[in-house]
Amino acid sequence: MAEQTGMGRRDFLKAAGVVLAAGAGAMLGGAPALAKEKSAAEIGLSLPPLPYAPSALEPVISARTVEFHYGKHHKGYVEKTQKLIADTDFAGMDLCAIIRRAKGDSRYTAIFNNAAQVFNHTFYWNSMKPDGGGQPTGRMADLIVSSFGTFDRFRKEFADAATGQFGSGWAWLVKDGDRLAVMATANADTPVAEGKTPLLTIDVWEHAYYLDYQNRRADYVNAWLDRLVNWDNAGANL
Repeated sequence: MAEQTGMGRRDFLKAAGVVLAAGAGAMLGGAPALAKEKSAAEIGLSLPPLPYAPSALEPVISARTVEFHYGKHHKGYVEKTQKLIADTDFAGMDLCAIIRRAKGDSRYTAIFNNAAQVFNHTFYWNSMKPDGGGQPTGRMADLIVSSFGTFDRFRKEFADAATGQFGSGWAWLVKDGDRLAVMATANADTPVAEGKTPLLTIDVWEHAYYLDYQNRRADYVNAWLDRLVNWDNAGANL
């Protein structure tokens, strides 16, 4: 499968190993090291190793898609951000601080877009796990019921936000005050720029699903909700 993409297994592992901060030594025994799931507060300006093998999300998301999405798109955002902030006042700032400082300032549009996409993509990988999906339990389940009425209402609102987002973007479950809410963001925009606490996200840029689903975004969204959502990580973000 990797040969069809023009990116062989060895090339992908090399790309996955280009960690620009804390992830040096990510390759172990010819396979990507499994990263600890990251909360929003722990996401930094680096390309962390995936928290699972590239094929672990199949059949919902293929290894081929992960190879392109993680090894090229995500990696590219990390490298571009590093170049853009070098020798500027942003150098040395944490990722969320960069995003909030650059938001809405036309001088820093490129920095915002790339830094926000680093955050969004790392958060997306951690919003999924093999054999995920279904319904949450505990505090998360209680907050969903108190915020949306029922889990099914939440699920419909989230799916509608993801499928209804025009063009590229993201759908999010966020904590806003003492309640949960669903929001959609266009392009690189992200809830952390608005002071909201993200709990989980789905990427609805075409590169996230087009190799596997073509124009059937709704099929991707529904399969993602049913089989991949990492409710444990979402709960940790509370």
